[in-house]
Amino acid sequence: MKVGILGSGSVGRTLAAKVSRLVGQEVGIGTRDVAQLMSPKASAPNEPEAFATWHSRYPQVRVGSFSDIATWAEVVFNATNGAGTLAALRSAGRDALSGKVIIDVANPLDFSRGFPPSLLVVNTDSLAEQIQRELPDSRVVKSLNTVPAGLMVDPAGLAGGDHHIFVSGNDPGAKGEVITILRDWFGWTHIIDLGDITSARGTEMYLALWVRLLGAVGGRPFNVRVVVNDGEGS
Repeated sequence: MKVGILGSGSVGRTLAAKVSRLVGQEVGIGTRDVAQLMSPKASAPNEPEAFATWHSRYPQVRVGSFSDIATWAEVVFNATNGAGTLAALRSAGRDALSGKVIIDVANPLDFSRGFPPSLLVVNTDSLAEQIQRELPDSRVVKSLNTVPAGLMVDPAGLAGGDHHIFVSGNDPGAKGEVITILRDWFGWTHIIDLGDITSARGTEMYLALWVRLLGAVGGRPFNVRVVVNDGEGS
């Protein structure tokens, strides 16, 4: 499968590195300015190394514009900065993304007033819903936005994987495809389908608690495990 990842930050790189090691999968990273990204001197906030240095370890990862990668890919991860997601998807092109599953892992974080961030979209809307409205012919599924990048692709690295991830989306078939990806590619065994795309409001608003938990646990990896009183979990 050809897997496109829109966004070249730590989340996009982590996803790309994992997928590139899977047998039978090809992966490409889409960015706004390829030449700037690939410059050895280019750097990004909060990134430990230049993208070119990272890419030297993963030369099999295709790099192109948002449009190039969206057109080439069969399934797409949105790993862009939430504030710039809609602009990035418009650059990718509605036609290039038509009919494709878009796995939205982004969060609409607003750092304009410092840390902890607030949310750009809240309560009666979500970034995932905005993406679905922007791309009505695409099949948007929200997932993986409630955990840090490392856990996205390696849930077994925490408590042996005994914790939960969530999916939200309007298309049952698309959610089924994403659940298969989560299980077969990344190793998630506890997956809860929250319902239609409006349920993404809950997982996005969880970030208000998440950032405070991160401070409370000293920055160590963590996640939630859902326990129900009848003993039946997902």
